[in-house]
Amino acid sequence: MSSQNVYVTGISHYLPNRPVENDAMEDYLGLVGGKSSRTKAIVLRNNGITQRYYALEKGGQPTHTNALMTAEAVKRLFDERFQPRDLQLLACGTASPDQLVPSHAAMVHGLLPVPEVEIASFAGSCAASMQALKLAQMSIATGNSSNAVCTGSEMLSHWMLAKFFQPEIDRERQLNANPMLSFDKEFLRWMLSDGAGALRLENQPRGARPLKLEWVDVRSYANEAETCMYVGAEKSRDGELRGWSRFEPEEWLARSIFSVKQDTRLLGERMIKHGIQFALESARRHDFDVATIDHFLPHLSSELFREPMYAGLRDAGLHIPKDKWFTNLTHVGNVATASFILMLDELLRTRELKSGQRIMVFVPESARFSYAAALLTVC
Repeated sequence: MSSQNVYVTGISHYLPNRPVENDAMEDYLGLVGGKSSRTKAIVLRNNGITQRYYALEKGGQPTHTNALMTAEAVKRLFDERFQPRDLQLLACGTASPDQLVPSHAAMVHGLLPVPEVEIASFAGSCAASMQALKLAQMSIATGNSSNAVCTGSEMLSHWMLAKFFQPEIDRERQLNANPMLSFDKEFLRWMLSDGAGALRLENQPRGARPLKLEWVDVRSYANEAETCMYVGAEKSRDGELRGWSRFEPEEWLARSIFSVKQDTRLLGERMIKHGIQFALESARRHDFDVATIDHFLPHLSSELFREPMYAGLRDAGLHIPKDKWFTNLTHVGNVATASFILMLDELLRTRELKSGQRIMVFVPESARFSYAAALLTVC
């Protein structure tokens, strides 16, 4: 079977409501224990984010579901040439589905004016949308389909509302006069935000500014490290992850089991180390010279990682000058699986790209250290 070329022929985004600046975050997420967080200022100073988007009203009332935001992004890919009836594959990645079952892709499909269609859902963290992208690429390359839509989306603010942490604080208050959330639970309240992005892929270079998708590379280093970021579980001192079903229902709120938690010690030890390891192995696998990159789009969860990542790549012989880096973390926020699509979308809207230029997307995932990269060429 001959391999078909694959092209990104459309890209869209959906960011809910108005941007939320740092001093207004608790107006939406609420106060845990009735007091403003002492950790917030430290985390925000390090991550460099000045605004983000929440699918919430002030006071914490939800305005969207994850599936709804994703469907809105997908709808923006349809036009006179590419109609809903033409879609052949819908591949969706998210870390924050609205429910465990049905799958996220099924729920998105249910909100679209699309007839019966092949679907695939990818769960996990930041790299889940890259896994969806790889499936879409392989489907078109092998002739399984002639087009596909790949999405990344998050509704993480709904998980970070104060009401979900208050029972734990109340329990701690019985034992401690000054109760406070542990850093691993509070850290990500000030890091994550909401939104959705979608890519249309086809076997011909159609559209105003098509990009040829050269390759997508995905690797897990879970065999080398314990869990770093997790939801619906608790981590023991020996590193074992104990899932939500092993707790009594009354413990789910009392221990904030469904909060998003991060082992920041492990994050510092492993994130850059495995990222450089992956970049070296990926370059060898694809016989790729990073000197040919014109635009480098790394998904940074925090500005704190920018300089260590730059230095690590440089010292490993993969030097990418800083003027080639393009990110939008500071004014869009960390939208996990949607972040790479939101970066690519903004790059195409704000930069004058030339035929032959190369764009590299690089997505680290801290959950249990998965990494993904993609190379695209401007047609």
